[in-house]
Amino acid sequence: MVNGYLHYWTKKQIREHQAVVRGEIAPTLVIKNATYLNSYRKSWMSGNVWIYQDRIIYTGKAMPENMRGTDIFDATDKWAVPGYIEHHAHPFQLYHPLTLAKYASERGTTTLINDNMPFFFRLDKKKALTFLDDMQQTPATMLWWARYDSQTELKNGNDVFLYSHLKTWIDHPYVVQGGELTGWPRVLSGDDQMLHWMLETKNARKPIEGHLPGAGEKTLSQMVMMGVGADHESMSGEDILKRLDAGMRASLRYSSIRPDLPHILRELHEQHFCHYEHLLMTTDGAPPHFLIDGMMDRLISLAVKEGVPFIEAVNMVTLNVARHYHMEDVMGVIAPGRSANINVLSTKENALPSDVLAKGTWVRRNNKPCFPNTNIDWENYGFSPLELSWELTRHDFHFSMPLGLEMTNNVIMTPYQIQTDLTREELPPHSDENFMMLCDRNGGWLVATLIKGFANNLYGFASSFSSSGDIILIGKSKQGLLDAFEQLKKQKGGITLIDRDKVAASITLPLGGMMSHLTIDNGLADEEVKLKNALKERGYLFEDPIYSLLFFSATHLPYVRITQKGIFDVKKKRVLFPSIMR
Repeated sequence: MVNGYLHYWTKKQIREHQAVVRGEIAPTLVIKNATYLNSYRKSWMSGNVWIYQDRIIYTGKAMPENMRGTDIFDATDKWAVPGYIEHHAHPFQLYHPLTLAKYASERGTTTLINDNMPFFFRLDKKKALTFLDDMQQTPATMLWWARYDSQTELKNGNDVFLYSHLKTWIDHPYVVQGGELTGWPRVLSGDDQMLHWMLETKNARKPIEGHLPGAGEKTLSQMVMMGVGADHESMSGEDILKRLDAGMRASLRYSSIRPDLPHILRELHEQHFCHYEHLLMTTDGAPPHFLIDGMMDRLISLAVKEGVPFIEAVNMVTLNVARHYHMEDVMGVIAPGRSANINVLSTKENALPSDVLAKGTWVRRNNKPCFPNTNIDWENYGFSPLELSWELTRHDFHFSMPLGLEMTNNVIMTPYQIQTDLTREELPPHSDENFMMLCDRNGGWLVATLIKGFANNLYGFASSFSSSGDIILIGKSKQGLLDAFEQLKKQKGGITLIDRDKVAASITLPLGGMMSHLTIDNGLADEEVKLKNALKERGYLFEDPIYSLLFFSATHLPYVRITQKGIFDVKKKRVLFPSIMR
């Protein structure tokens, strides 16, 4: 039997907790005169909450007899709710897991259930175990997924997704789900290896998260039979109802490219929907600028605005989540035995807390963030500054393929027939075509084509931020590609946009060329907004260039992708034009 997160406390600790109830040991903290949410009754209770270190010991009318050294927090005229849970975090959207944890916790989202993709790719079994332990050494509760597929075509995909490697993640106590299942067409079409991993996950009593945009009733039925128990890809009220009818939990999404939550709720309420027990909510890995207005606190407020009762909205990011992950005996409610994750609200329906307790530690006090600083040796985990030790030259400009990529929105690309003369030095000004290259970060291969719809006045652009960690180059000018690549080398990874005479915008990402040390609300969101505005000035038409970069190689999206193996037809699952070895 795999140890799950419910075995968080040792026998010795449990005996100490019992001694607090009996008065033999004093609690470390008492929240007195609290009006706190009883999530099971869906009602407000008056009383006191005893806490010992990181665990709730007692809730009720009594005060402890033994209070030697106990801190007292007077919650008169305040309301307490459980710490919020973001069940679908992508903790590498320019920020890194700990800066996201800090930002989220200080606003009441004290638990993150995180995508493991870049860490799975980079860490061997031994380092993976250490990494998961290191991520837990803060007041935030950092839990993880175990992905079954890479979401792109990797040259070494078979080496990455070894059974022993995946099993290490599935069995780990801090890993609480399988997925997200972006490769579901493979398993639906007969991939028994992936099905085996899914069954291993279910045998470990851990749910599987789907990624099923546009799925019909028969697809949903088959996915449920293979173990998928939830999905976050609903884009309408009808999508939500289909998932509920199939016996799934459904998550309402409010992200930078899919801000669907308000209109989904309106559509549900038009059908007199009022049963929220199997609904969750997520920001789905929103980039820094989108999180400035909050995380789960913001989603609660949006749900209430659309007519969801406040307690139901809170349960959608607390109790409902904990139940789905078989963790309601550990978190998601204010009750004995649960982790001491508590949000104190200044008014009854203001979801942004004035005070936040995470694992028994104050991370927000009197409306001031106070999450403790945590250092981690990122280089030990392979996230050192990006050293591009190879040279890009004009001999690498193999622009000859007849097929280009056309963006139809932030993340969808269709093929188109190239009519432009590819031998020219620069593409016509103010057209929406640009040269595009995907280059191996180690210089071993490249793919060269045109991209249509990204921008119309772009000299040079380079990014090491991508789904596979490889280098993206885009620009009107071939010299612009070279200049942008050299600037990327100089800043050792990140994203850079250059004009002929200057760097117009830049984001430095010293952690492997993927993540920044900057915090979301102290520099990182500002850098992202500056980049986005600079791209828009040069013709970028969409909402979120960070997601565009991340998904250029993402083969779970239609219709064509640029990948390590070459230009890939998603529907036919084959390489149309292979990458070129250097």
